[in-house]
Amino acid sequence: MASKAASMPSLQTSAPAQASPSADAASKPKPCCVCKEEKAKRDECMLFSNAADPQQACQSTVDLYKSCMAGFGFKV
Repeated sequence: MASKAASMPSLQTSAPAQASPSADAASKPKPCCVCKEEKAKRDECMLFSNAADPQQACQSTVDLYKSCMAGFGFKV
């Protein structure tokens, strides 16, 4: 039984080591939670554009979205 008790503290000491990376992840926002306004404008432009080439017509809104995401450290 002493060997089981000795293994328990080693499991508990590894748990705080895992908690610190999750704390870093918690401080960084998720991609879905940032630039919502820019994303909505981009999507609306791309989906409802009457242009022959919506990708080219919406390039400015796409660029705004990309620069916003880059500001949060995401590469789009």
